[in-house]
Amino acid sequence: MKDLTFETLIAVFEEIFGGGLFWAMVIVAGLVTAAYLYVLIRDRALSMRKFLWAQVSMPFGAVAAVWFVLSVTHSHLRDMGGPVDLIVLLGVAVLGAVGAAILVYTAQSLIRGEGAR
Repeated sequence: MKDLTFETLIAVFEEIFGGGLFWAMVIVAGLVTAAYLYVLIRDRALSMRKFLWAQVSMPFGAVAAVWFVLSVTHSHLRDMGGPVDLIVLLGVAVLGAVGAAILVYTAQSLIRGEGAR
């Protein structure tokens, strides 16, 4: 693997998660992102109350993302071999935290509507 290309990354993620699960995660992420953009355009402002609850959900999203990756890859924390493994695990946790915050904010906005701030 001499060059790191977009196609190489897709192939690696398909190998890690399996083709069906990987593309399902891509589709779900796209739908949540589209819904988040819709909510931001519709409301024209961030609700600080919803944003607070989104931030409260971030640690749960980080733990869930790490647990998900460890369970899908059949790995354990004891399998971590060096600094790169720790960096990847922290990256997964950060992405899970941000994803949970976006998901919670979007869900609150879609369920409660724009009037409930």
